[in-house]
Amino acid sequence: MAKYIDIFTDYGFKKIFGEEANKNFLIDFLNSLLPASAHIKDLTFKNTEQLPVTIDERKAVYDIYCENDKGEKFIVELQKAKQNYFMERTIYYSTFPISGQAKKGEWDYNLKAVYCIGLLDFKFSDYTDKGEIGEVVHTHTIKNQHNRQVYDKLTYIYLEMPNFHKKELELETRLDQWLYFIKNLEDFQAIPEIFKNDVVFIEAIEKAELSRMSEEAQATYFAGLKAYRDYISQLKTARMEGVEEGEANKEKYANEKAKEKQLEIAKKCLKKGMPITDIADLTGLTEGEIKNIIL
Repeated sequence: MAKYIDIFTDYGFKKIFGEEANKNFLIDFLNSLLPASAHIKDLTFKNTEQLPVTIDERKAVYDIYCENDKGEKFIVELQKAKQNYFMERTIYYSTFPISGQAKKGEWDYNLKAVYCIGLLDFKFSDYTDKGEIGEVVHTHTIKNQHNRQVYDKLTYIYLEMPNFHKKELELETRLDQWLYFIKNLEDFQAIPEIFKNDVVFIEAIEKAELSRMSEEAQATYFAGLKAYRDYISQLKTARMEGVEEGEANKEKYANEKAKEKQLEIAKKCLKKGMPITDIADLTGLTEGEIKNIIL
């Protein structure tokens, strides 16, 4: 049985990064990810449910939504499995903290920055460059046709965790440490050597210890963990069945093409007056199949 929670469960993710009492973890993590110019001193958690302007529009429900001391907005999402149009979803989500800044009366449209961070337990499949395919951090901003950034107040950052493979002795940056913590926390048996003098990580690991949780909290966590594992298992099964079906269809197509070729050869042989028995030996078709050929 694991000693610590799995961050890739809703409960585990929000336990570490989504509680007011633990906001120092989120601040430290975001500061490791953002440029120095966007350094966060304090965060305030905001309502994760964002209502649309009219009742006919769709609302947005974030995993974590917060604001720093400068009024800048941060949406942090955990995505456990691949989802069609996930980037589009984050773009849609970003419209709420943008439009929510509108003020009645005179307003000069000066917006505060909005950051959307996605912690992903899957890989995107639309990258073509080999370097991009293997990267962990993907940062998207608004640039013009000359690849020059023209607006720096809207940033999307996606972390592809399956691409992170560093071991403890290979960690170089604060972000490396957080990614290592996130990916391996459930497998820790004790505090790793690299974290033993780090107050933030010591506290985070203690918060993640299952034995420190109430029975009710443990029940909630394990229910979520089971749902997560069942979902992943279903995805793997569906993927395997899809591969098997694909292989079967490929074989069926190959057989059909081979049959067409056999019939084509048999037709030419018939036109030349070859005996049906000889054509059957040559093509592998039955005499009945050859007799049914219409010249």
